[in-house]
Amino acid sequence: MSRLGLRGRLTIVVSIGAALALAALAVGFNLALDSSLHHDADQVLLSRASAALDTLTVRHGQVHSAEAPDQGAVDAQVWIYSGRRVVEQPRGPAPVQRVARSLAGGPARFADEPAADTRLYAVPVVRSGRRVGTVVAGLSLEPYERTASRALVASAIFAAAALLLIVAGSVWAVRRALRPVAQMTIEAATWSQRDLDHRFNAGEPHDELTRLAATFDRMLDRLAASLRREQRFSAELSHELRTPLSAISAEAELALARERRSDEYRRALEAIRARASQLEGTLETLLTAARAESSPSRGTADATDVAERARRSCAHAARQRGIEITVTPPRKPLWVGVDADAAERVLVPLLENACRYGRRSVRLTVNRGSNAIEFLVADDGPGVSQAERDRIFEPGVRGTAGGDGAAGAGLGLALARRLARALEGDVELVESADGAVFMAQMPFV
Repeated sequence: MSRLGLRGRLTIVVSIGAALALAALAVGFNLALDSSLHHDADQVLLSRASAALDTLTVRHGQVHSAEAPDQGAVDAQVWIYSGRRVVEQPRGPAPVQRVARSLAGGPARFADEPAADTRLYAVPVVRSGRRVGTVVAGLSLEPYERTASRALVASAIFAAAALLLIVAGSVWAVRRALRPVAQMTIEAATWSQRDLDHRFNAGEPHDELTRLAATFDRMLDRLAASLRREQRFSAELSHELRTPLSAISAEAELALARERRSDEYRRALEAIRARASQLEGTLETLLTAARAESSPSRGTADATDVAERARRSCAHAARQRGIEITVTPPRKPLWVGVDADAAERVLVPLLENACRYGRRSVRLTVNRGSNAIEFLVADDGPGVSQAERDRIFEPGVRGTAGGDGAAGAGLGLALARRLARALEGDVELVESADGAVFMAQMPFV
């Protein structure tokens, strides 16, 4: 049975259960009918004996029948004894006559004669507290047994027909119920890794199978989201590493193109080091975003400490451009629901961008918003034009407000937003009358 499919096993189990139930019902019905027929036969014998008693008279201690015996009557099987002497006796087989004689003079009781298929009942005749005779009533059980036999055959035929109907119905019901499972199996077998949008679409969950299909659809949604994250990560990794790697290669080729002075080699090496540092930061940010998307545990950190760490990380770039970075802490301590390194990597690109476009100062303010901790990075630069408000968050896009002097690969804002969203936060540009203001939102504890 273990080699059968689910449909076959369910059909066999239902068939066996139905067969046992029908057999139990048939046996119970026939036992109840047999008991009822025996009870009815006994009631007939009691009534027949009682009617015979009513016709008897006793004179001088002798029993006399008030009516002449009618051998053709239905109730002809009545024996009347005065003492042990027969007063009235019907015709019948010798075995029945012997059983009737054995009952004379005895207590009230029933007796059967299997050979003649007859049941007898004896009742004493008592007058003035003294027993004077016996009445024995007999009854053929053949009609009752014929009824029981017919009922047994009919119940067996009914049980067999009902079992066939149940088996056929169960086969149809199981096949119909498991048809969606077979269809789901076929569909799942034909899907490939590239078919990320295929779903079972079994409709609103209302039973076990539709709930199973809905659960599989949600699982496929999660798997598709995971695969898309991997695909997006690979695409962004290749895209965002191309620019710094190209710059490193270009600097090295220029340095090797001809003999240069030591200070020129030094400047080339410093440019290569800067690009390598940018490359390292890009890799770390992408890896942090990937870990944040796949890990449910993100830690906690003090919001003010995160801001100070980001300020220290950008202190060298700020000094080179003559920018002063100030941190405005919240009125009371705030805690973000991410670890300090991840939160710092969100803020560093925003501060570097502010130092690149600012003139003299950059301000980092920490507040608690309605739904998140807000880090506001404001500079005193030219701001962002309306046409560039959305494009500046695309990888490789640089703002034009700073002119040619604002060097960069155009990756910082895109990386900051990507990591913030991986941490269930966001990065957006805030309306400002002076300079540019970027707001990084992170979940709070």
